[in-house]
Amino acid sequence: MAILQHTLFICLSVFCMTSVASSHSRHYTTPSVPRLTDLLSHVSVDTGFSKFFGGPNIKLINNGSMATLALDKTSGSGLVSRNKYYYGFFSATIKLPAGLTSGVVVAFYLSNADMYPHSHDEIDIELLGHDKRIDWVLQTNVYANGVSTGREEKFYFWFDPTQQHHYYSILWNSHHIVFLVDNIPVREFPNNGKFSTAYPSKPMSLYVTIWDGSQWATHGGKYPVNYKYAPFVASFADMEMAGCITNPPQPGSSCSNSSLSSMDPVGGPDFVKLSNQQITAMDWARRKLMFYSYCKDTSRFKVLPPECT
Repeated sequence: MAILQHTLFICLSVFCMTSVASSHSRHYTTPSVPRLTDLLSHVSVDTGFSKFFGGPNIKLINNGSMATLALDKTSGSGLVSRNKYYYGFFSATIKLPAGLTSGVVVAFYLSNADMYPHSHDEIDIELLGHDKRIDWVLQTNVYANGVSTGREEKFYFWFDPTQQHHYYSILWNSHHIVFLVDNIPVREFPNNGKFSTAYPSKPMSLYVTIWDGSQWATHGGKYPVNYKYAPFVASFADMEMAGCITNPPQPGSSCSNSSLSSMDPVGGPDFVKLSNQQITAMDWARRKLMFYSYCKDTSRFKVLPPECT
């Protein structure tokens, strides 16, 4: 689970570089981008996932096409994909809990810690709850081969993520990892040069979870979960999982196809390279909304990770 890789030291150093702001006070005209989420079919929750933990706090609705996951005093909850994937496109629309949500973490991520406990890979979208002074925060992260160095980048939202469902997506193939929100790329992690040493390279499962991150999630752990406001309920819908299914997982297995379509997220031309329009949109998101990058955290790293130099 994503929480295993965090330490209090790291989270405190991240907190020191943040500032108080509110997405509710921002009014941005978002850039136009291709809607990758329109290219792929939805997967129903009941057929694509099984329960990971906190079964009583999981509810399937709309004939299994949607799910709600809850955190209360007894437990968080989570789902895990029935298949493992070696590259693909993974997406869901998520509506976050409203109100005071300090310490709450909603995660949409890929991991193979169950298969490779000492050398696992992970690609994270973590949505971090807030106290009365700061809104939900989007954190992205990448781990590879069990290396504990977190590569976090944090963003504010340009919308209120508690009012309706919004798209959160991960594209992972041999060319790059891209994190997208409402189809706008916010971060690209390329599989080239110095980035390649930290690139996830083994099959992974998709997880959706909600859990108690009191030790680190909000202001470095200063504000824990207040169960007076529980249960905290996140809603998930419009699930998409498209890529190379590999059961059992085989590192290096190939799903190459001599007649790739543009909609193939593993190797299709629409997915292997960001378009000029997407690059412009990502530049907008990073200039306007990113407030923390590990590559600029000299108080945390005496020597910056190699891809930062």
